[in-house]
Amino acid sequence: MKLLSGTPGWTTTADVIVIGSGVAGLTTALNLRSHNLSVLLVTKARIDEGSTKWAQGGIAAALGPGDTPDQHKKDTLAAGAGLCDLAAVDVLVSEGPEAVRKLIARGAVFDKSETGEIALTREGGHLRNRILHAGGDATGAEVSRALLAAVQGDPGIEIIEHALAIDALKSASGRVCGVTLHVIGKGSLDGVGRALSRAVVVAAGGLGQVYSQTTNPAVSTGDGVALALRAGADVADVEFVQFHPTVLWRDLANRGQQPLISEAVRGEGAILLNHLDEQFMAGKHPQADLAPRDVVAKEIFNQMQISGQPHLWLDARKITDFAKRFPTIYTSCIANGIDPTVEKIPVAPASHYASGGVRVDLNGKSSVAGLYICGESACTGAHGANRLASNSLLEGLVFGARIADALANDLPGQEQPIEDTKTVLLDPKIVLPLQIAMSEGAGVMRSESSLRKTMQTLQELSKLTSNQPRIEAWEASNLHLLATAIVRSALERTETRGSHWRSDFPNISDKWESRVIESVDEDGNWHKRLEQVK
Repeated sequence: MKLLSGTPGWTTTADVIVIGSGVAGLTTALNLRSHNLSVLLVTKARIDEGSTKWAQGGIAAALGPGDTPDQHKKDTLAAGAGLCDLAAVDVLVSEGPEAVRKLIARGAVFDKSETGEIALTREGGHLRNRILHAGGDATGAEVSRALLAAVQGDPGIEIIEHALAIDALKSASGRVCGVTLHVIGKGSLDGVGRALSRAVVVAAGGLGQVYSQTTNPAVSTGDGVALALRAGADVADVEFVQFHPTVLWRDLANRGQQPLISEAVRGEGAILLNHLDEQFMAGKHPQADLAPRDVVAKEIFNQMQISGQPHLWLDARKITDFAKRFPTIYTSCIANGIDPTVEKIPVAPASHYASGGVRVDLNGKSSVAGLYICGESACTGAHGANRLASNSLLEGLVFGARIADALANDLPGQEQPIEDTKTVLLDPKIVLPLQIAMSEGAGVMRSESSLRKTMQTLQELSKLTSNQPRIEAWEASNLHLLATAIVRSALERTETRGSHWRSDFPNISDKWESRVIESVDEDGNWHKRLEQVK
């Protein structure tokens, strides 16, 4: 099954195609080049417009005095609420420090303390200061800058900007051997074409635009996960969509990407307050305002239900030099009429990160030969039911390097694609009602009734088809496929765990220490099974 698109009018080739230009894609590309493999790097907008540059908090790694990978592991497992794969977490925390050192060697500059050491701060769920940051709250931008400088200086990496990867191409053996692309606007190539390769790495980021309000940029329509699903790959843990608890609240009419207020602000002493000026997180969790994100998001949602207000407050007025420590956040607040040095900041949860994605092994390999997944598009099992703060950039660094090593050791020759005649395409008009339905019925809190109502809406929207291939229709089709996967898994998991909150099943259940695995066959039929957590 594939999306309806035009006949490819051009062809290009490379040893490996990497889709996405965030930390995962750039790291993978650079490491592939260290093995002398040619790379075609495809990115949907400009090369610096992915989610990585929006990361405010930083990178978590056991680099501080007295800190160890084992302590980082314990915090990761606690946040993951019983669904982390131990082997994946071990890889993440043990290989993380060296991955960060390699990033620094590539030119990334992190903030220093007065003594000249790398300054480490703390975020929700961490029991130690282990978060590296740059430019105060512009860590992602610095990571992106350093990696882009290395990528753009490498003649062995061809970059195609403004290109949407539509579908995977498969050979007669069932192996992925390339992708169809549409170059948007003023791309270096024109229209629909095909890129052939010996393997494809999807590092296309998240799916935040499934919801009405998100911290994700407009390009985050889940294209990579949807491409993998249509290619027959397994996805896992997609019900665990993390809602960041503190996103600047502006107005319910504001949809799409919203300004993030990093939990590093709470790490520096800001406190959450309800409309009675009560510090409501006290007594709710041992770490209070710095509890894991799922805990804080749920409590904020509860307080909003009690007060009937669409937001709560974050009080950062006691933080000295706020504008210097958090220049990006300060500028964003001022632009929205709020001075955080003298006023409380209105905040509410918004979709932030997909802990699940395409199911992969420790080397990023999916269930489909030739298809590898890295970063937020992947489900390595390292995040479990709720990603620990600042483990996302680290995951891209660690697993990007592992994928490159695996491909260098096992990369077959180029195979030729065969034609897939089964197509689907939905009308772009479905996007707004889809986002509203997902936010209302499959957001922070879910129930059987809300999820079934959402599924009914999705089924009705699936009837609005289109015969006009264009980027808006491809994105709409991708969002619908992922929304369906999320709702199906959320209905299946009859418990509350991590970032999945069922009001009708409010407790965690031992029988659900397993993953919900989903796939779609070539006729569009859904299949699911459970996989025991290892």
